Amino acid sequence: MPRQDELRLLAKVARMYYMQNLRQQEITDRLQIHQSTVSRLLKRARDMNIIRFSVATPPGIYSDLEDQLIAAYSLKDAVVIDGSTEEDPLVRDLGAAAAYYLETTLKPGINIGISSWSRSLFAMVDALHLGSYAKGGRVVQILGGVGNADVQQEAAIYLAQRLAGAVGASAILLQSPAVVATAEAHRVLSREPTIRAAVESFKRLDVALVGIGSMEPSRLLTNSGNVFSAEERAKLGRLGAVGDICFRYFDARGVPIKSSLMQRVIGIEATTLRAVDRVIGIAGGKKKLSAILAALRGDWLDVLITDRRTAEGLISDVT
Repeated sequence: MPRQDELRLLAKVARMYYMQNLRQQEITDRLQIHQSTVSRLLKRARDMNIIRFSVATPPGIYSDLEDQLIAAYSLKDAVVIDGSTEEDPLVRDLGAAAAYYLETTLKPGINIGISSWSRSLFAMVDALHLGSYAKGGRVVQILGGVGNADVQQEAAIYLAQRLAGAVGASAILLQSPAVVATAEAHRVLSREPTIRAAVESFKRLDVALVGIGSMEPSRLLTNSGNVFSAEERAKLGRLGAVGDICFRYFDARGVPIKSSLMQRVIGIEATTLRAVDRVIGIAGGKKKLSAILAALRGDWLDVLITDRRTAEGLISDVT
């Protein structure tokens, strides 16, 4: 048991540092003790519960859920928002959360991959404040974005360009459809120098921004023409597919589906994507719960940005 005078010194140093906001050097000067002694006393005060920390979480902030997701699925980070039960407001809110996450985590010179045909990614770019967050870096389109003429203003080419402009980076575009008619068409297009150069840049990505697709494509995706037919999706379903990232389909355990249909996708391969240091998935809502769960089980994601109800569903699966 420490002596009374030692306890008094522990309490004094703790109050000076945490309540009076004095720096360790200032405490050293006032008390005429060595700075290493101040550091040691602060550590001992914490060990003895003289110093106790309490964080009051504001309403609408779900830090506990975020911590549970990180622990349950070995994530590097998680962001959980309140979110609407209606699809359009939820997409907008997820996009805003993803934009803030980028603004606070991007670094100069970083190489960012971005998928296409995800409404959450479009909402993210819409919400971004202009800045030089990734100055000198690159934004790489990792899934073909050429589609029907009436949706070209929402195509991935424009998405990648807008993101690059918003964060102070340059853009590398993958100027092709996401899904082509045949494997032979894929082989021909893949020999194009601009497409080959974009694909080569996939190996140098530091971050990848992706949506998570369910087996029922969104209206945006359907209108773009970059989609497998209902019969082809049914075939993937019979193989066990529950969702996709960049048209790389996976089963309920997150295991990639082996199908000749994958030979028609112009975009990042599953193995290349999963090797990226930080893959950020932005998705939520009841319709996508099984796909998000599978992506987490299969270690496709390092960071998940989702809504509270989806997070609770993901946690309930492991408790």
